[in-house]
Amino acid sequence: MPTNLAIDDKLIREALKLGKHKTKKAAVTEALVEYIQRRKQYKIVELFNSIDYDEDYNYKKQRKVK
Repeated sequence: MPTNLAIDDKLIREALKLGKHKTKKAAVTEALVEYIQRRKQYKIVELFNSIDYDEDYNYKKQRKVK
């Protein structure tokens, strides 16, 4: 899907340099992938302290179960 975006040239040049990308498209695509991954990680972090664990659970014992 063709899209026209007005992106700051200074940011694009820096992204191209840091990421060693050959094209603007490659730099923007990688930036979007990283953005999506980071947002998904934030959702995982929100789960911390919201899940109750069984204090009697013995993970070492479970390793031996086949």
